[in-house]
This record gives sequence, structure tokens and C-alpha cells, in this order.
Amino acid sequence: MIRIRGRVPRKVLALGLPTAWGAVAISYKMTCPLAQQTGFEARLATSAVFFAVGTGLILHVRKALLRELRQIRQVAGIAQDALLRPLPPRIEGLNVAAAQLSADRGASVGGDLYEVIATEHGVRAVMGDVRGHGLAAVGTAAAVLGSFREAVHDEAELGCVLRRLERAHARHLRERARTEPSAAEEFVTVLLLEIREDGALYALNCGHPWPYLLSGPRVDPLTRADPLPPLGPFPLPPQLPATPCGHLLPGETLVLHTDGAEDARDAQGRFFSLPKALKKAADQPPQPLLGSVFTALLRHAGTPKDDVALLVLRNDRPHKRPPGARGTARPATSHPQPTTHL
Repeated sequence: MIRIRGRVPRKVLALGLPTAWGAVAISYKMTCPLAQQTGFEARLATSAVFFAVGTGLILHVRKALLRELRQIRQVAGIAQDALLRPLPPRIEGLNVAAAQLSADRGASVGGDLYEVIATEHGVRAVMGDVRGHGLAAVGTAAAVLGSFREAVHDEAELGCVLRRLERAHARHLRERARTEPSAAEEFVTVLLLEIREDGALYALNCGHPWPYLLSGPRVDPLTRADPLPPLGPFPLPPQLPATPCGHLLPGETLVLHTDGAEDARDAQGRFFSLPKALKKAADQPPQPLLGSVFTALLRHAGTPKDDVALLVLRNDRPHKRPPGARGTARPATSHPQPTTHL
């Protein structure tokens, strides 16, 4: 009741002021003797009255629109925080930092998605990239993220988590296809990571760029294993064994990213070198590292043409070499894939 009572006077005032100004202008024109005269002074006075009324109406409308815009931005900010919620700085001994740069002006989120969650199966992370950007991409990202946040706790196997994401994405596309036939062609690239207590790394990659591993001064792809197809255009294979990727040793850092980071070009058409930027900032903690990379990217390409997301995970756990681990060698296939995909 209090909120309703508070709104009524505001609405009455919003409608009453323009009505009062209009009534003043009409009354002046109809009843004031000066307004009936045809001399220059009379016309000048009449013009001044109507100019003042018009200016007042414009300022009033402008104020109302600005107030409405502030409210819309506040609601949008809450919705964006719920989608890409701020990550805690530390998760189970991992130092975490993430940021996203949207290609849509005025939006803080787009078609990129990321999340890191501690579970009984290890710390699990997702990085994804929805085809395109805008509100449609945000809806798809929300569907995938919502499924991930539930599945990582329910499923012991990383392959089962990916299967849940595939089903959630398919349901979302079926619902959208009722009003948007082109939605059936939409796809999303997804990278799933599992970091166990001993630092053992397991991954499932659906058409997404592989992360970079920062170990001292070295910057290398985590692995060059062949990825699965993106979610959407083709069904996943019946078996989804996670790819072992060695160990993330204490002091080492993983940098997950979307292809917008490496597809950014300067005025001469040259691509941004993400490994070079990471190498220059490799000795920095995750949050400053993010700032350095984004600064270098914006200096190179200006405003991005595609959404860009980065997720940094550094192992700050006490140093304990896992049994049988020898360095950080990563498995590779005889047909290495590029680190950027659709």
C-alpha cells in the first residue's frame, strides 16, 4: 500500500504539470487582451509565453526520459550481474579473475559466458561463445550457464555435464524456433575444465579455442587435441571421455578466452597477438594480468567488433608435485588444430 500511495502523486504530478502549462497557454490566448492585439509588441509577448511553455514541456519530458533510462539501466545491471555474476577472487586455492568486453555499445554482457564453481569433483570451469551477439545471444548464454551451474554438482563425469549442456541448448533453440526460424542454425562453442585437488587437468572442448598455459616465461596452448563440434549443428558422439591435460602446478596460470580476443584486428588488418600480450604480463597476478591484456587489445584494435571474454586461473595451492607427474607436458595429436575456431 505504501508503494502504491507513493506512486500515485508522482504520476499525477507528471501529468499535471504539462496539463497546467498547456492550460496557461490556452487561457492566455483566449482571455488575455494583449493576446488579442495584432501589434508587434503583442505578438512578441504571445510568442514569449508560448516559447516559455514549450521549453518547460521539453525540459519536463527530458527529465522524465532520463529518469526512466536510469531505472532501465539499473534493472539491466541487475540482470547482467545475475548472468555473469562476479567471481570470488579465490576458489579452492585458485586465484581467479574474469572480465568481458561486449561489442554492443552500452551493454556489459553479450554472447560470451564463463563460470567457475568448486564441487566435490574438483573445481570446474566453463568458457563459451554464442554465435553472434545481442539479446538473442544473451538468452542462449543464460540457458547454457543455468544448466552448467546445476550439472557440475550433480554429475560426477565431465562428459555428463557436457551432455546436460547440449540438452539445455537444444531445448532453448526449440523454444526460440517457434518465433525465430533462423534460431535453429545457432551454435555455441564450449570449453569445460576440471581441476582436481592434485592439480590434474581434464577438459572437454566443443569447437572452442584451447586455453593458454603460463608456466614461468613460457606461454603455450594447454593441448592441441582435436575438439568436438560446437553445440547445435551436430549431435555429440555417444561417448564423451574427458581429455587429460597434465597438471596445473603451483605457480602456473591458465588463461581461457573467446575467439574475439584473437580475431581483433588493427587498422591494417593485423590480428591481435594474445600469446605476446600474455607473455608480457605473465609475471602479474590474475587481476592486473587481465587489465594489461585488455589495455593491449584496445590499443591494438580499438573498439572490438566481437565480444571478448577472458578467465584467468592461477594455482596458488601449496607446492606438492603429484605422483608420477613430470613437468607440464601436454598430450597432442598428429593433426594439431589452430587455437581459434568459429
